[in-house]
Amino acid sequence: MKILVDENLDGMDERLKDLGHDAYSVRKLQMEGKKLASDYSIINYAREHDMIIVTKDTEFRKASEENDFPLILLDNEEILKVIVEKLKFFN
Repeated sequence: MKILVDENLDGMDERLKDLGHDAYSVRKLQMEGKKLASDYSIINYAREHDMIIVTKDTEFRKASEENDFPLILLDNEEILKVIVEKLKFFN
């Protein structure tokens, strides 16, 4: 599946590509002239191109639930889970 990385994770697309994923950056697509200024336009672009969105923008959660599109949301709860898991190595 193709991945669309939101602006708030800019640069993650390159890291995902290095790991073999088909990843694209909202910011880079904007620089190419794509009109992706609103969450709505980003969601539509992802749908049209069969992409999963990766973001830290919590506003996408409700849109994902209401419109049934694939989303990886890295919110504070997800970050907290990672921190707690890594803390286990120090105990």
